[in-house]
Amino acid sequence: MPPLIKQKLNLSAVVLVWLLLAALPRALAGGSEVVVVYNSLLPASKMVADHYAAVRQVPAAQVFGLPLSTNEEISRVYFHDALQLPLADDLVAAKLWQFAEVGAPTNGNHPPMTITKVVQSKIRYLVLCYGVPLKIAEDDKLHEIPPMDMPTEFQQNQAAVDSELTTLPLIRMKLTLTGPLLNPFCNCTNPLAMTPTNGLLMVSRLDGPTPAVANGLVDKAIEAETHGFWGRAYFDARGLPATNFYYPGDTWILGAAELAHRLGFETNVDDIPETFPAGYPLSQVALYAGWYDTDVSGPFAAPTVEFMPGAFAYHLHSYSAKTVRSLTLNWVGPLIGKGATCTMGCVYEPYLMFTPNVAFFLEAWGNGFTFGEAAWAAQRALSWQTAVVGDPLYRPFGRDLLKQHNALLEKKSALADWSGLRLLDLEMTHGLPAAKVAAFLEHLEQAQHSGVLLEKLADLDLQLAKPAASIEVLQQALKFATSPPQRLRLRLTLATRLQAAGRTGELITNYQALLAEQPDYPARPEIEKKLKNLEVK
Repeated sequence: MPPLIKQKLNLSAVVLVWLLLAALPRALAGGSEVVVVYNSLLPASKMVADHYAAVRQVPAAQVFGLPLSTNEEISRVYFHDALQLPLADDLVAAKLWQFAEVGAPTNGNHPPMTITKVVQSKIRYLVLCYGVPLKIAEDDKLHEIPPMDMPTEFQQNQAAVDSELTTLPLIRMKLTLTGPLLNPFCNCTNPLAMTPTNGLLMVSRLDGPTPAVANGLVDKAIEAETHGFWGRAYFDARGLPATNFYYPGDTWILGAAELAHRLGFETNVDDIPETFPAGYPLSQVALYAGWYDTDVSGPFAAPTVEFMPGAFAYHLHSYSAKTVRSLTLNWVGPLIGKGATCTMGCVYEPYLMFTPNVAFFLEAWGNGFTFGEAAWAAQRALSWQTAVVGDPLYRPFGRDLLKQHNALLEKKSALADWSGLRLLDLEMTHGLPAAKVAAFLEHLEQAQHSGVLLEKLADLDLQLAKPAASIEVLQQALKFATSPPQRLRLRLTLATRLQAAGRTGELITNYQALLAEQPDYPARPEIEKKLKNLEVK
């Protein structure tokens, strides 16, 4: 297989600078920075904890079993007595944390004061394993006086266990539990500042519909870190006008789409009000963000979804993580259960402003943050409603893309098609003309046997006003596309271009092949109707 980079694909100076900056060395987060907590009353929970600790090399002294309820929802009193306080005590006993009194800054109108906080910490992350409760119910007996400027709708004390435990370093400060606590690390650009000594413990969970699903989250993360993070990006906005109250949600999703494009991913954006329909040609998914359905819908409701190893998938909804242990309810459980590697969601009503900013998440993650760092830097609030699901150490953008590509070429790995595509897309985002990329692919032997690269060439041909060439290349791409979802997308794209060219006979043949290859295609009646109309003509 000819090396893609060596065949006259000279990276521009600006792309080289971007790649070098993205790969700047920083101390890699490791298992020594993690504490793992499992439910000692549930053997499956310990199994997940032991597997994660072995894979990420978490010291045995940093793995804790606590006897916990197996319910996803617990009371606030139970949370404090069975999980929050015992865990803080265990961290001190294991000499992972040290609390001390320190002076707190005050203005001239108040006398000096001291607070008790974590002053030394050997860890930054907390991983909760399958079987650890998910959410804390509203406590009507908790009588607190909220700040005068807190809107009525925020005056509640229910919360996600994950989000509540992020403030564990401040447990001795008796924080107000009513309403959200503003996150001082929101939009943080220095991940190394996100530490318990600065008041933040980054919490995520290895969870899902089954223990096996939870157990596999770290394996898929490791696979993407080892072999590269590849695939396509899909974003499902709603096309809201700027005057709409919910417009910020659309800006986050569209902003994430632009960032995915800048990171070199083939990016698909939908901005009509409805979510993706069941027949939407979703394949080879690396990134997904969309909104706003209560339960998993469209192509994600299918029995299987083609998620690539390491995939991040997120659906913005107030109750997307109401449960994480279902394959059909809400979004977090189904997305993880069908192959996504990491996600986020809300357990109770957070209100839009306090849902994760997925655009900033992707910006931070793409700049080399770990999943845990990026997830919590994207939150405006702590002690609120967000659950973070996945390996917090997962860092797919921490390696040099050029080195990854060359290593894949040396191994003659089919993944080199993806790394080559991403390098080409990066070049185009920095000004390389489509005509030059198309000419390069036309003469690249590697591309002639790659469904991935031929699809790119077909898109470029259409962009360059060469529809006949685009059709021919798509037909060639089908010969090398082995993934059924990929073939579906290629055939639907080919149908659109054949119809535009008035090539009815080929269009009929293409639809017939689609129906033969995709017997369970949800939009089959629509294709059959189109085919019938074509055959009548």
